[in-house]
Amino acid sequence: MANTQAIDQVLRRAVNAQEVPGVVAMVATDREVIYEGAFGKCELGKDAAMTPDTVVWIASMTKAITAAAAMQLVERGALKLDSPAAEVVPALAKAQVLEGFDTSGKPQLRLPKRAMTLRHLLTHTSGFGYEMWSADIVKYQAVMGIPSITTCEEATLTIPLLFDPGERWEYGIGIDWVGKLVEAASGQKLGDYFQQHLFTPLGINNTSFKLSSSQRARLARVHARQEDDSLVVSPFEIPQEPQFQMGGGGLYSTAQDYIRFTRMMLNRGTFNGTQVLKPETVHTMSQNHMGDIDCVEMKTVMPARSNDANFFPGMKQKWGLSFLINTLPTPQGRSAGSLAWAGLANTYYWIDLTERVAGVLLTQILPFFDHQAIKLFRAYETAVYASLH
Repeated sequence: MANTQAIDQVLRRAVNAQEVPGVVAMVATDREVIYEGAFGKCELGKDAAMTPDTVVWIASMTKAITAAAAMQLVERGALKLDSPAAEVVPALAKAQVLEGFDTSGKPQLRLPKRAMTLRHLLTHTSGFGYEMWSADIVKYQAVMGIPSITTCEEATLTIPLLFDPGERWEYGIGIDWVGKLVEAASGQKLGDYFQQHLFTPLGINNTSFKLSSSQRARLARVHARQEDDSLVVSPFEIPQEPQFQMGGGGLYSTAQDYIRFTRMMLNRGTFNGTQVLKPETVHTMSQNHMGDIDCVEMKTVMPARSNDANFFPGMKQKWGLSFLINTLPTPQGRSAGSLAWAGLANTYYWIDLTERVAGVLLTQILPFFDHQAIKLFRAYETAVYASLH
């Protein structure tokens, strides 16, 4: 790789300008790691520096791992993409569509027009949403006394559908339910399934729902962006003894671990000689699975948790199993048809199957789609592609 100094410069500048507290970034091709860098602090005001093995909450970067687990079970015939998901997890049959609220504020619910499938859940076309981007869910939670999704309480999964399965795209808790499907089909707790069937085979050894003492010693703290653009340390942490392991956002990990997962995808299901998915499965996961439906901008209703988020304004965006897909080349250099997503505390990755390159960038800042973090991610990705050519 020609010029990694330019990548260093982009990351170091953002830390020195106090735009982000700390950052870890890695880039790999299908053959090797070509960049690794870490700058800034794990916690503002403390001495511990960010390092390549710093542990962060990867939040919704968990989703791709849960999807890979589900697709392993599809390969084995234990799950089916288009059968009613309630056949595997009966609780899903209770999900009803929210039509609104009556004058007394009582939710008006009806049965969905069609059965929800694993494909619906993996593509965010199931009807489930998230409280951060839906005023109706916030209202329903308040009326029914349902806690926030990040409490990892079973009750959080009982929110209603916002529309009939298959009607449109709405980012939501569908992949938490996919985690339940994986558990039901495998007979294992989600973290145990990941460990046996994905992490151990791929040499991923710092990724888990529960932090070990060694992970905690290397943990970067979440910081909250204030109105004056400053950052303060936040007490936020995912419950360590959750009622359920959150397949949509519960994992802690490192850049070194996550890049291994992306390299498995670049190598069509195999990493370091170990196959965890069939090449045809990786191909399937990388395609648009929602037809003419498009992803839409995620409009915040909880500004402390998320800003409005749209990775590619003006571009048609699709969803695979389970990745955002850009349908056109991006200004940063990413090829059309690449796979990507992110985590709530501003962690980002992409997998460019055409150029055979993947990148990870990890910060720990709330709210999501932080203007400084996304600016940094775009500058970083631009520097990566410039160094490749």
